[in-house]
Amino acid sequence: MIGILSYSCIVVGIIFWFWGTFPLIGNRSVVFKLHSLSVADTLGSIAIVVGLLLKIPNEWSLLLLAIITLAIWNTVLGYVLAYCSIDGENDDR
Repeated sequence: MIGILSYSCIVVGIIFWFWGTFPLIGNRSVVFKLHSLSVADTLGSIAIVVGLLLKIPNEWSLLLLAIITLAIWNTVLGYVLAYCSIDGENDDR
């Protein structure tokens, strides 16, 4: 039962990865595209790591650290990329 749940989490994570790439094709703003990509990437990566946590529970400390790092890193990177994608219309220089 744990194996099925583990593989289900991994498959859901991969689906989130692909789901996040579809808005890149649309005609929306760059900030919207980056936001949807970073949210889907974060959720997908965390789901995959949770699947690995169910599969190899002996490594729980490293996998929990990976989940926390993914949540923080992807959030901060999304903000930095969104800030850098602004065309300079708010530039005071």
